[in-house]
Amino acid sequence: MENQKVTQLNPKLGAPKTIVTIIVALIIGFLIFQSVTIIQAGHRGVVLQLGAVQPQVFDEGLHFRIPFIQTVIPMEVRVQKSETSQTSASRDLQTVATTIAVNHHLDGNNVNRLYQEVGMDYAARIVDPAIAEALKAVTAQYTAEELISKRSEVSAKVKEVLKEKLASYYIVLDEINIREFKFSEEFDRAIEAKQVAEQQALKSKLDLERIKIEKEQEITKAQAQAEALRLQKQEVTPELIQLRQIEAQLEAIRRWDGKLPNVTGGAAPFINVDNK
Repeated sequence: MENQKVTQLNPKLGAPKTIVTIIVALIIGFLIFQSVTIIQAGHRGVVLQLGAVQPQVFDEGLHFRIPFIQTVIPMEVRVQKSETSQTSASRDLQTVATTIAVNHHLDGNNVNRLYQEVGMDYAARIVDPAIAEALKAVTAQYTAEELISKRSEVSAKVKEVLKEKLASYYIVLDEINIREFKFSEEFDRAIEAKQVAEQQALKSKLDLERIKIEKEQEITKAQAQAEALRLQKQEVTPELIQLRQIEAQLEAIRRWDGKLPNVTGGAAPFINVDNK
């Protein structure tokens, strides 16, 4: 009878074991899941161990970590764009509103240092202030007109200054683009008036040069004509005059039709001849 009772109790004892096995399996699966992390493309993983930043940085792909001890913070290292409008002053104390676009990315090998020193809000804490400071430092070296006429040079200097500032925080500057320099309405009107005056001055200068050239051409032409007359006068001799008279007489004989004129003038005038 006792053996039968024990046999009847065994099936009931199997159910708790199954539940325990399932729970253990779930715990093991959860621990395995927690020990694996995947870093997506274009990102790096900052490893925190009990809140402390670790020296290693996870690249893209699958990585293992210590569950509940280590945490991985993903940080994007792809090119990011920051566009802002900053107000500064030129060397001649004109107010300049500059719209600038900046392309930058994080140094993938040092994202852990950036996270430790700055945090995730690096754009507002580092990038934007650095852009404003670089613009103010460079625009103060140029007059308002020079900012317009030497735009490529200004852009190169801003890039150089900004690159140095961002590099100290492990941010790499890729490119900048100064989209617009905007000045006060009074300055714009002054620039427009100056351009109109320069255009009018240029037109007057061109007109004077044209008149001067035309006058020089007339003088040259008159001098050439006078020289030609002078040379012709030098070449006129009594022999030349006699030759021209003989040539004229020969030409008249050649053209004569054989009829005598009724009246002619000169030293030996003809008389009326009546052909009968």
